[in-house]
Order: sequence, then structure tokens, then C-alpha cells
Amino acid sequence: MSSGIVIHPRHEPFTEGIQALQGLPSSVIGDVMGRLVGTEGLHPVNRSIVTVCGHAFTVRVRSGDNLLIHQALDMLQPGDVLVVDGEGDVTRALVGEIMMTSARMQGALAFVIDGAVRDVDAFETHKFPCWARGVNLRGPYKDGPGSINVPVTVGGMMVNPGDIMVGDGDGLVAVPAERALDIATLAHEKVAHEQATIQDILHGRYSSAWVGVALKQKGH
Repeated sequence: MSSGIVIHPRHEPFTEGIQALQGLPSSVIGDVMGRLVGTEGLHPVNRSIVTVCGHAFTVRVRSGDNLLIHQALDMLQPGDVLVVDGEGDVTRALVGEIMMTSARMQGALAFVIDGAVRDVDAFETHKFPCWARGVNLRGPYKDGPGSINVPVTVGGMMVNPGDIMVGDGDGLVAVPAERALDIATLAHEKVAHEQATIQDILHGRYSSAWVGVALKQKGH
């Protein structure tokens, strides 16, 4: 009989892609990826501004159970972002200060938890970024089952092991490693265009004529 526990080897990070995406806004990356990616309902628990760009290390667990997250902590390496599909359940916290401290000492960059967390003041004190669906002081079970390094869904977004996670105050996007360099190029171009638009607005040069064109095309 299957135990319901699946543990796959870790994927090696695509360092060049991570470097290329570093510092780019999640919203811009989402735009150039067709505006079809990005999390919904996950929010930073940190009160200060948090940003992250790193290698997705994925875990899927049963609602309210963190056994496989503990196993994942021993497998983390510097630059990892621990991405946990907790089925969106917020009745029990999946991680807290102890697990955050372990991950931080392993060199992990952040937590992304589609579930609840606790000890949120500790995340702020140590400036360890964490996005979660909710906060709950009630502790988890530790029975399993669960999986490590498998495709997961967090905040309505599919994340594959080895994807590049980019997160900030707006949310998170997952960029497939094989697309990272192309996406980074498009995102840098869009950032430059948006900055030019802002300068045009500040100096009175901006025109919204495109709105009229769009309305005319729609028959208005």
C-alpha cells in the first residue's frame, strides 16, 4: 500500500535566469507573460517591503499537516524559495518561527505558503519574506502524506520545481527557467517604456489618444 509520500530529487537552479530577472516588478513580468500568471489571495506577512527572486523548491501537503515541509527544510540550499501548496487551508499554521529559522540558516530566501502561518512578528524581525493566504496561531499535524519537488498550485498559479519565483508587494509570478532570459528582456523593455510614459505625464507630454482609437474600433 502506498504511503502517499513522494520525494523527488531537487532541480538545479538556473542562475543566469535568476540574475536576469532580479529587481524586475512582478506586475511587469506578469504583463509580458500574457497577464495570465500570478498569484491571487496570497499576501506578504511582512510589514516592511519585501522582494525576492529565487529558485522554486516545491512541496505539496495535506491541509493542516506539515510533515513533508520538515523534510523539505533539510533539502533546502542557498537561493531556494520554499513554495508550499497547502490546499489553501487556513485553519492551522503550516510554518512558524522555528521552521523559518531553519530555512534561513540553510540560506533559503523566502516562504510562499498557500495556507496559514504563525509567529508573523518573527518574519518581520528577521526580514525573512513570506507570502501566505492567512495567519493562524493553531499548530499543524505531522502525519503526512505529501510530496516534494512536484508541480504545485499556489494562489491559483502553477509552479514547477526549478521555476524562478519573483515576489514583491504586489504578489508572485513563477517563470519557467527555459523562458527566463526571454521574459527578462521583454520585462526590461516594458519597464523602460513605463518609465518614459511617467516622464511624459510629469512634463505634460502624455497623450491618451489611444483610448479614442480603441473605443472607435469597438464601435463607440
